[in-house]
Amino acid sequence: MDWEALVALVVPTVFIVTVGGVIVLRPIAKRFGTLLDAMARERSGAPPEEIRRLGEAVATVNDRLTLLEERLDFTERLIGPRASGGTGPAGGEGKPPGY
Repeated sequence: MDWEALVALVVPTVFIVTVGGVIVLRPIAKRFGTLLDAMARERSGAPPEEIRRLGEAVATVNDRLTLLEERLDFTERLIGPRASGGTGPAGGEGKPPGY
Protein backbone atom coordinates (compact mmCIF):
# COMPACT_ATOMS: atom_id res chain seq x y z
CA MET A 1 0.00 0.00 0.00
CA ASP A 2 1.19 3.46 -0.83
CA TRP A 3 1.68 5.41 2.45
CA GLU A 4 1.68 8.79 0.72
CA ALA A 5 -1.77 8.13 -0.73
CA LEU A 6 -3.03 7.01 2.70
CA VAL A 7 -1.66 10.13 4.37
CA ALA A 8 -3.22 12.25 1.61
CA LEU A 9 -6.62 10.75 2.53
CA VAL A 10 -6.27 10.67 6.34
CA VAL A 11 -4.95 14.18 6.99
CA PRO A 12 -7.77 16.08 5.23
CA THR A 13 -10.35 13.72 6.74
CA VAL A 14 -9.05 14.34 10.26
CA PHE A 15 -8.93 18.08 9.60
CA ILE A 16 -12.53 18.14 8.32
CA VAL A 17 -13.80 16.04 11.26
CA THR A 18 -11.97 18.27 13.76
CA VAL A 19 -13.28 21.51 12.27
CA GLY A 20 -16.79 20.08 12.01
CA GLY A 21 -16.67 18.90 15.61
CA VAL A 22 -15.58 22.33 16.81
CA ILE A 23 -18.30 24.02 14.79
CA VAL A 24 -20.97 21.67 16.12
CA LEU A 25 -19.79 21.22 19.71
CA ARG A 26 -18.67 24.79 20.54
CA PRO A 27 -22.18 26.23 20.98
CA ILE A 28 -23.23 23.22 23.04
CA ALA A 29 -20.18 23.52 25.28
CA LYS A 30 -20.72 27.26 25.64
CA ARG A 31 -24.34 26.78 26.75
CA PHE A 32 -23.30 24.03 29.14
CA GLY A 33 -20.65 26.31 30.65
CA THR A 34 -23.21 29.07 31.11
CA LEU A 35 -25.57 26.62 32.81
CA LEU A 36 -22.84 25.41 35.18
CA ASP A 37 -21.91 29.00 36.01
CA ALA A 38 -25.52 29.86 36.83
CA MET A 39 -25.85 26.77 39.02
CA ALA A 40 -22.65 27.66 40.90
CA ARG A 41 -23.86 31.21 41.52
CA GLU A 42 -27.20 29.91 42.76
CA ARG A 43 -25.52 27.56 45.23
CA SER A 44 -22.99 30.06 46.54
CA GLY A 45 -25.60 32.76 46.97
CA ALA A 46 -26.81 31.68 50.40
CA PRO A 47 -29.44 34.00 51.84
CA PRO A 48 -28.02 36.67 54.18
CA GLU A 49 -30.40 35.57 56.94
CA GLU A 50 -28.95 32.07 56.91
CA ILE A 51 -25.39 33.40 56.93
CA ARG A 52 -26.21 35.66 59.88
CA ARG A 53 -27.82 32.77 61.76
CA LEU A 54 -24.82 30.53 61.11
CA GLY A 55 -22.48 33.28 62.32
CA GLU A 56 -24.46 33.60 65.54
CA ALA A 57 -24.35 29.83 66.06
CA VAL A 58 -20.58 29.79 65.59
CA ALA A 59 -20.18 32.69 68.03
CA THR A 60 -22.32 30.88 70.62
CA VAL A 61 -20.31 27.68 70.25
CA ASN A 62 -17.09 29.69 70.53
CA ASP A 63 -18.30 31.38 73.74
CA ARG A 64 -19.30 28.07 75.28
CA LEU A 65 -15.98 26.49 74.31
CA THR A 66 -14.09 29.38 75.91
CA LEU A 67 -16.11 28.99 79.11
CA LEU A 68 -15.48 25.24 79.11
CA GLU A 69 -11.72 25.81 78.70
CA GLU A 70 -11.71 28.24 81.62
CA ARG A 71 -13.56 25.74 83.82
CA LEU A 72 -11.19 22.97 82.81
CA ASP A 73 -8.15 25.11 83.62
CA PHE A 74 -9.63 26.00 87.02
CA THR A 75 -10.37 22.36 87.77
CA GLU A 76 -6.88 21.27 86.76
CA ARG A 77 -5.32 23.94 88.96
CA LEU A 78 -7.55 22.93 91.86
CA ILE A 79 -6.99 19.18 91.58
CA GLY A 80 -3.45 19.17 90.15
CA PRO A 81 -1.33 19.60 93.31
CA ARG A 82 -3.38 17.09 95.32
CA ALA A 83 -3.07 14.43 92.64
CA SER A 84 0.68 14.92 92.44
CA GLY A 85 1.16 14.69 96.21
CA GLY A 86 1.36 18.43 96.82
CA THR A 87 -0.25 20.36 99.65
CA GLY A 88 -3.23 21.65 97.70
CA PRO A 89 -4.16 25.20 96.85
CA ALA A 90 -2.27 28.12 98.37
CA GLY A 91 0.45 26.05 100.01
CA GLY A 92 -1.72 24.01 102.38
CA GLU A 93 -3.96 26.74 103.79
CA GLY A 94 -6.97 24.54 103.38
CA LYS A 95 -5.56 21.66 105.48
CA PRO A 96 -7.41 20.77 108.66
CA PRO A 97 -5.53 21.20 111.96
CA GLY A 98 -3.32 18.33 112.96
CA TYR A 99 -1.76 17.66 109.60
